[in-house]
Amino acid sequence: MQAWRVHETGEPRAVMRLEEVAEPVAGPGELLLRVRAADVNFPDALLCRGQYQVRPPLPFTPGVEVCGEVLAVGEGAPGRPGDRVIATAALPAGGFAETTVVSAAAALPAPDALDDAEAAALHIGYQTGWFGLHRRARLEPGETLLVHAAAGGVGSAAVQLGKAHGARVIGVVGGADKAEVARELGCDLVVDRRREDFVAAVKEATGGRGADVIYDPVGGDAFAKSVKCVAFEGRIVVVGFASGVVPQAALNHALIKNYAILGLHWGLYNTHDPAAVRACHEELAKLAAQGAIRPLVSERVPLDAAADAVQRVADGTTTGRVVVVPGQRQGVGR
Repeated sequence: MQAWRVHETGEPRAVMRLEEVAEPVAGPGELLLRVRAADVNFPDALLCRGQYQVRPPLPFTPGVEVCGEVLAVGEGAPGRPGDRVIATAALPAGGFAETTVVSAAAALPAPDALDDAEAAALHIGYQTGWFGLHRRARLEPGETLLVHAAAGGVGSAAVQLGKAHGARVIGVVGGADKAEVARELGCDLVVDRRREDFVAAVKEATGGRGADVIYDPVGGDAFAKSVKCVAFEGRIVVVGFASGVVPQAALNHALIKNYAILGLHWGLYNTHDPAAVRACHEELAKLAAQGAIRPLVSERVPLDAAADAVQRVADGTTTGRVVVVPGQRQGVGR
């Protein structure tokens, strides 16, 4: 089969190679999947660079999130051939391949309301958003939610989840094109950080109060300015550092302004509370069936375009989700 492999770390476009490799075998507790769609995530770029918290042995296949059809069931694993599931791939055999293996315990039924690309994009980003907004920040209907990188894959999920819960959503983006995407997602206010000061815009929009919850997958300057416009008893949810800069929090400032800084590493819930992950998936599937959420898939690209897709996501030039669809022809599906 064909699979992208990384033999040395570096920029995705430079180190990802499309190769012919042996098809993986489903071991005990595993499922062998035909990959129907594999969502591109920022962690895929970090894996290529050797900067992710998980470092699989070289060579490895990136692609942490897939929608696939079960081809074979390993010993003791629940599931049956033909099932359509979403899952995180079992690295080093990631999802940017024609087939992959996943842990059966982590596989979830793909929602009927979503196509393969949308289903692949529902998992990590929406689970992160749900746990961040509901489990960590305890977002309440009517509160003001500020979402950084609101037109991106992670941010767009948080925007939809916030709106579905009855929050007033302010989206911060970089550029006019992304601003238009954020408006289409339903943001009540969109701020282009390249053209205006989002701190001043948030204070004006909230009558000086600030945002009750701030969802930050960016870090760096986004976090540094967020502390200036967070409300009394506000919550800043830190979910990543797409800017490449890990900010240093001034805890005396958090004390003086009475706000909370909350970290979220969604993957830990798979270990510490897998039942909560499944319950979250059931809630997300219901919201998708109701039309309240729908992953923003901006591009569907063929397998041979995966390296370029990962690089563009890493460079921050994409909106929504870019999804690799094995079997799709080059130049089709944008």
